[in-house]
Amino acid sequence: MSTNTKRGFRMPNNYVVVFCIIVLAMVMTYIIPAGSYDRAEDPNTGRTVVVDGSFHYVDQTPVSPFGLFTSIADGFAEVADIIFFVVFAYAWINILLKNGTFNAMIGGLIRRFGDKIEYMIPIIMIFFGVLGSTMGMSEETYGLIPAFVGIAIALGYDAFVGTCMTYVAAATGFASATLNPFTIGVAMGVSGVEYPYGLSYRILIFIVFQTVAITYVWRYARKIKADPTKSLLYGTKLEMAEGVATKEELINSHLSRSNIVCVIGFAITIFFLVFGTIQWGWYISELSALFMISMIISGLVSGMGPNEIATSFVQSAREMMYGALVIGLSRGIVMVLTQGNIIDTIIYGLSQPLVTLGNSLGALSRYISAIGMLVVQNIVNFFIGSGSGQASAVMPIMAPLSDMIGLSRQTAVLAFQFGDGYSNLFWPNGIFLISGLMGAPAGKWFKFIAPLFGIMFIFQILFMCGAVAIGF
Repeated sequence: MSTNTKRGFRMPNNYVVVFCIIVLAMVMTYIIPAGSYDRAEDPNTGRTVVVDGSFHYVDQTPVSPFGLFTSIADGFAEVADIIFFVVFAYAWINILLKNGTFNAMIGGLIRRFGDKIEYMIPIIMIFFGVLGSTMGMSEETYGLIPAFVGIAIALGYDAFVGTCMTYVAAATGFASATLNPFTIGVAMGVSGVEYPYGLSYRILIFIVFQTVAITYVWRYARKIKADPTKSLLYGTKLEMAEGVATKEELINSHLSRSNIVCVIGFAITIFFLVFGTIQWGWYISELSALFMISMIISGLVSGMGPNEIATSFVQSAREMMYGALVIGLSRGIVMVLTQGNIIDTIIYGLSQPLVTLGNSLGALSRYISAIGMLVVQNIVNFFIGSGSGQASAVMPIMAPLSDMIGLSRQTAVLAFQFGDGYSNLFWPNGIFLISGLMGAPAGKWFKFIAPLFGIMFIFQILFMCGAVAIGF
């Protein structure tokens, strides 16, 4: 007698999927012709930018199978600062979780808000959204994700809600840039557009997109609060969820004297995070140092000795290593494409149809070209994840191209801003990075975030057409 066992599709481990993408990138280096733009220093910004019209083909440099693995190692080395930033940030947060500070803070909020605790979701999302839109906060939220995942679960939601309260809110603000110096600041400088041009239109964009994100997350949160089985993570075991306090435990948590000092320290750390980034140009290394200092001080205030602090740090590093390593592995995709010299070829190939399109459809062509430029920027963001790096590589091409097809350079900057920002939520690098930091299956995170990105993409098209209509 034979027994048939029904097997459904099982999403591979995040590392397996990312590795397969790296292999695909390696294959592309054998198929796509190698090419390069000349580069020069922009006298206005001091940045190295591509020279428009300088594209030329070069000798093919395909990446060998052995080179694939060296590219992965190089990828880890290139993003080592971000990997350690995530570890140091969570090491500080973990101290605050272990000494009860976070639980007592959330308990106080629950007692104060009562049945209206759900309003924490939009309030926190607006806070991080504003920081993303003005000062360019995005990666800085990575280390905060585990803490907010725990908070969301304790309040009866799930890990996705906690992640959206921090990362998605900041990423939406980052893309809906009003003053973001890392994206529109660089893009406008390279394009010869006065910074910050079109602020009122950009504020409108920020309000609309942040409202879309908050509404999407809030509706999901209410749905799973009413029926936990509606959660996309229902039945999924998450490491981050282990040991999370219940709502009742949080309500009964009160601040001790040491907790109060840690709360003050928490506020001071966040202040220096914002102030240091804006006024002193701090980035990953400086913020990592800030979090290390806060971790040590919080531990000492809590009565922990050097050995206990060190043990807590090692434990934090172990808990975050799954997500941290995804960051390095994902970087291998870009390293393979760079060593194969095909990124410039891809950018060149994507830009050429816009020229043909802009000269063939009359008055309607400006709207279609604007949408085409948006699509191109979304695709380019798959290959160049850095906002400032993408601005330096693409805007010297797109700015004069917009002149040729009858669009303003400001509209080209808007297309860059949208393409660079929102697709970070959707492309594999973002999907696997954030799901890794949560310790959640990438397929479930994709299922959650894809509809939100789809809604946002529709609004991107509408705002691009609006920019053309008003002569933005």
